[in-house]
Parts: sequence; structure tokens; C-alpha cells
Amino acid sequence: MIILIDSGNSRLKVGWLDASNPDMPREPAAIAFDGLDLDALDRWLAALPRPPQRALGVNVAGAARGEAIEAILQKHGCAVTWSLSQATTLGLVNSYRTPTQLGADRWASLLGVLSRLPGTHPPFVLASFGTATTIDTVGPDNVFAGGLILPGPAMMRHALAHGTANLPIANGQVVPYPTDTHEAIASGIAAAQAGAVVRQWLAGRQRYGQTPQIYAAGGGWPEVHQEIERLLADAGGAFGASPVPVYLDHPVLDGLAAVARATLNTTP
Repeated sequence: MIILIDSGNSRLKVGWLDASNPDMPREPAAIAFDGLDLDALDRWLAALPRPPQRALGVNVAGAARGEAIEAILQKHGCAVTWSLSQATTLGLVNSYRTPTQLGADRWASLLGVLSRLPGTHPPFVLASFGTATTIDTVGPDNVFAGGLILPGPAMMRHALAHGTANLPIANGQVVPYPTDTHEAIASGIAAAQAGAVVRQWLAGRQRYGQTPQIYAAGGGWPEVHQEIERLLADAGGAFGASPVPVYLDHPVLDGLAAVARATLNTTP
């Protein structure tokens, strides 16, 4: 059993891969904990049907969080390897000027999308709505072209509440013409997220000459998906094709599973 770990800024997501049958998909239902509740990780490891052999993970929550996770895994006789972004992994090529500067979670999530696709595929955009929103594009040649980073929906909401004197933590509907403050904030956040996604979709269409598929992930998706789908339908209508985003559960873990499988299949 290989443990898969996605240590993000707010949550810790874990899953596993059966090392005895690496061609099988990872476990069907990953678990998510509060990122600060590492005792939950300890309890989860203790409840596994058999002890893990090793762990493969990404950590974007800082060195202290990584060390705390390592200590818990060591209690269960499990060493962890932290996966980093590289110039190329499993055929995916990194266009960052400094490849290791790209967030390891972003790199793993792109590998996770690719693991679902056939060898010949259209370009795709992956929009992940977490603490931060990232919107990354990969071409049909499996080259990661680049991507955006902006505050996620929750961060936008809290920034307005904490950075101004009179704005609340909004809990309003997303509407075309807001008529109260809660609606105005909720609609502005959704509009910003949707506008960024459509920008990258249009840029991908212009770059590759074909319509990119859109994938979405992250806990902020339910808050913004209706506005994103509406705006994409409006934009796509001009080209005769309206993309429908496909939501993925834990693409980071899918990418880690792909890397783990490749390692197992090349180990003598």
C-alpha cells in the first residue's frame, strides 16, 4: 500500500494505491482533513487494513507542516517522498523558466488530468479553486504552456471583509445586477473567477486553433460554477461550441498515483 498525500494550505487530502496491483486505479474515495488536524491523519493510518509501505506526496503548506506529516508517517513505519515539479515528468513538459518554481500540487494535478486522457487529445485548461485559484493550460503536445494564480473565492471574500471598514463576509446570490451588498460581493467574486477561466479558454483556443477542454477541481467550485458555465456558454456560442467543464475529485492524488505506478513498473 502506497499512501498518496496532498498537503494544501487549508486541507490535507490522502488516498492510497495498491502496490501489489499498480494497474488498478487509486482508492475510490479519498479523505480530506483540516490541514492543522494531523491527529486525524494518525487515526486514519492506524485504521488502514494493512500497514503502508511508503508514501508519495506534495506539500505546499511549508516545511513545518511537511516535517509534522513525516513524523506521523514514521510512527507507522512509512517514509515519505515529496514530489516536486520537474522539467518533464511522464511526458508532460514544463514551460516554466525555472521548472521547480511551479507549485508541486499544480504539476501533480496536470499529471492527474493527463492520466485520464488518451495519447491524442485536445488542449485542456485545469481550473482549481482552493485557497488560491490556479488556471493552467496544457497543449495537445503535452506541453504545459503556463497559468494564472489569483485569490480563491473564500480568500476574496475575506479580503473584502477584513480590508474594508463596512463590507461583511458575504453570503449572497450571484445575479447579473446585484441590489444589495451581499449579492454585490458574491457576484463580483464569481465574475472575477469566471472571467479568468474564460480568458484562458479563449487564449488556448487562439494558441492551438481548437477548443480546449476545461477541467475543474477544488472546494470553491460549487460557489462559482454556475457563473463560469454561463460565461463559457456565452463565449463559446460565438465559435459554435460551448465547453462544459468536467469536475475532477482530487486530480493531485491522481497525478501522484500515476507517478507511483510508473515507479513500480520500472522497478526491477
